[in-house]
Amino acid sequence: MAAKPILYYVKRSPPCRAVLMAAQAIGVELDLKVTETSKGENRTPDFLKMNPQHTIPVLDDNGSIVVDSHAICSYLSEKYAKDDKLYPKDLVKRALVDARMHFDTGYLFGRVRAYIEPIFYFGCAEISQERQDYFRMSLPIVEAFLENGQYVCGNEMTLADFCFMATLSSVDRNIEIDWDKYPKLKDWMRRMSQLPNYESTNGEGAVMLQELISQRLKTNQEKLNS
Repeated sequence: MAAKPILYYVKRSPPCRAVLMAAQAIGVELDLKVTETSKGENRTPDFLKMNPQHTIPVLDDNGSIVVDSHAICSYLSEKYAKDDKLYPKDLVKRALVDARMHFDTGYLFGRVRAYIEPIFYFGCAEISQERQDYFRMSLPIVEAFLENGQYVCGNEMTLADFCFMATLSSVDRNIEIDWDKYPKLKDWMRRMSQLPNYESTNGEGAVMLQELISQRLKTNQEKLNS
């Protein structure tokens, strides 16, 4: 019998949490291997052989290595899902799911990274208004996506919903957002938060990340004032 696919991850990471939610929905059990980036565990020779980008998550499915959360979600769905609802085989529907996941990569999560990385790597002690506004510009677009159905690709939940939720659930303690301006988005987040095992796959990690950001902002400010 083949071993369970191994996922190298940390719980606070939005991309890792997207994979956890997708695996939960697909029904595939993963062997979870915590890879603590703060300790350099993603830069060991063995890890770099798997992923020279030294990013997480990384999936090792009995020797087949898949990197990037979106690629991992697609892979798991293709190999282990009982049907194609989360990642349709119809080319037009699949192209829409792919487009939404690319939107998460370059737009949603890309703009979260734009304010997180200066805090952790360059000692920034605040999230500038400019970077907050830069992220908030994405929200009307997501609201528009939801005009076409209950989920970001229409009326069926897809892999893109897990990617969006992992990112969007990670911001509201550090960036002021008036969710009432986006009623469809607010309702979608409420429904996504009711998924089975949501807290263990996403909710707890989202809180961990936001608390870590707050702590690091405080530490950076103390260093500047010392």
